[in-house]
Amino acid sequence: MDLFSQVQEKTLKGKAPLAARLRPVSLDEVVGQEEILGKGKLLRRAIEADQLGSLIFYGPPGTGKTSLAYVIAQSTRSHFVKLNAVTSGVNDLRQVVKEGEERLGFYGQGTILFIDEIHRFNKAQQDALLPAVEEGKIVLIGATTENPYFSLNSALLSRSRIFRLQPLTKENIITLLRRALRDEERGLGTYRVEITPEALNHLAESARGDARLALNGLELAVLSTPPNEKGIRVIDLAVTEESIQEKAVVYDKFGDQHYDVISAFIKSMRGSDPDATLHYLARMLHAGEDPRFIARRILIHAAEDVGLADPQALVVAQAAAQGLEYVGLPEGRLILAEAALYIACAPKSNSVLIGIDKAMEDVKKGQYGQVPLHLRDAHYPGAESLGHGKGYKYPHDYPGHYVKQQHLPEEMKTVRYYRPAMTGQDRGVIHKEEAEGK
Repeated sequence: MDLFSQVQEKTLKGKAPLAARLRPVSLDEVVGQEEILGKGKLLRRAIEADQLGSLIFYGPPGTGKTSLAYVIAQSTRSHFVKLNAVTSGVNDLRQVVKEGEERLGFYGQGTILFIDEIHRFNKAQQDALLPAVEEGKIVLIGATTENPYFSLNSALLSRSRIFRLQPLTKENIITLLRRALRDEERGLGTYRVEITPEALNHLAESARGDARLALNGLELAVLSTPPNEKGIRVIDLAVTEESIQEKAVVYDKFGDQHYDVISAFIKSMRGSDPDATLHYLARMLHAGEDPRFIARRILIHAAEDVGLADPQALVVAQAAAQGLEYVGLPEGRLILAEAALYIACAPKSNSVLIGIDKAMEDVKKGQYGQVPLHLRDAHYPGAESLGHGKGYKYPHDYPGHYVKQQHLPEEMKTVRYYRPAMTGQDRGVIHKEEAEGK
């Protein structure tokens, strides 16, 4: 009896949690993920035809990664083996590969190896899989909550097709909850349960796309609620509020959640949305993000997206970075929030970013020409004989402390890098000649 058969037997005996008991046994029982499992979609066709290549299922907890593996285990003619990356090592992998080779050679039967939490395998463990996967001795199915492009090596990725699973919708989860209440064999159908619409809605909303959280919350609510005089277990809003635990913020400091949330934080400041700015800041702080990393991003954003529209933004950001070092957390959250809100509410200009990047691009291309003679250093002996400094006009000798003269190299005298945004204080330098259109 293979591992999945043992799991199924245990499930039917009701010893597993509700979410495990209700795992689908066919594609028709899968709820959600229509983007990859809808009629005619590649993954569905491959599963139905039992023609699978190596796959990586990537998505948040409770979206059906292991359930899809379970469906494949029920439908394939190949031998199915499951390992967990937390408890398995290179020796376990080598044993699976060896048995797979023997099975293929003696019986002509392939092997599908499902590795849960595959992102926890180190490079050596991942490399141990490569020869067997490349030679077709095993078909790999990996499940991960982390972006595989960050957590898996490129050689393994190049031999696998990646499918991203999305958080289930509220409607998807309500469908699963109602199925659980009806199912007498694997679910809670043997109990007489009445659940109010508010309670059902709360379970589905609180799960935030995680079916496992919703189903196990429902099971706890039903089992912990005594029947009334009519033998009915009434599940109302108060019961579900107690039964479903607060969902932890999904955030991986080294994967795509890290990059997605900081990206949303920056774009919210750039978009002048103070509420979204505070939301993403709170998510990062709650998840344990390094506050100094946040402070650095605020500093960069002050120069990049506020710039000269409000030069004080950079001063505020720098003060926040220094203040954070001085007081630390949790009080440092106030300092970060003040700086982030200041920047979110400030006028915006990216003239600094555009100007310096365009100038850097020209310099990299070799477009920089010769420094004009009148601007060259004339302080060392012999410089004057070379013409250095000749004709230079000292601005402070002129009205308004400005005099028009050429500063760019001759080949680039018409180039303009700095273009004021004309917002906030970013108005540029407007001289009398420009104002008169000369």
